[in-house]
Amino acid sequence: MQTMDLSGTAPPSENRLKSLFWPSIHSATDVEYLGSQGFWICTIIGVVTFAISLITGQYISGLFVLIYFYLGGNGVRQRDVFAAVAVFLLMLTTFVFSPGILNFFGCVLLLSNMRATFIASFWEPGAENAEPAIRFNETFGDKLVDQFPAWVWPKIRYSYYGYAALFLLLTIVGMLVLVFRVHLPR
Repeated sequence: MQTMDLSGTAPPSENRLKSLFWPSIHSATDVEYLGSQGFWICTIIGVVTFAISLITGQYISGLFVLIYFYLGGNGVRQRDVFAAVAVFLLMLTTFVFSPGILNFFGCVLLLSNMRATFIASFWEPGAENAEPAIRFNETFGDKLVDQFPAWVWPKIRYSYYGYAALFLLLTIVGMLVLVFRVHLPR
């Protein structure tokens, strides 16, 4: 179908690895691809963090982190720079206070994701790219990635801003308290 241009979208202009670590935008398809990629990165990080918290017995905090990353992923899908910065800052805070290979890899992915969201938020289609990319609605995955964020993000955006700011502040304060308890003499 792509050969005859019946699918309605062009393939992304770069390979997956490059778009994962150093994305660039050349068309509306790239904007949509990077948005959905950012959504999945945030969602996967949230699910992995939640799974780890279930193993360690921290159910409530894991649920709050899952909500934080999932809703942040919806914002990233809708090209919201604040959401991209918020998910990156939480991952960076986690890495600073708890260094590890998974946290480092998550930071690198979310930094790249933040860059892609920033570029996409200012992208304007030119004359050659005047037609926006199509958001699909056929499968459950299409609905989850393409339709749901467009429906839910305008309704929860400002609530998420408050939630993210408060959650990030509490996370930083909590981690600083733990560091000072461990390293200060009694």
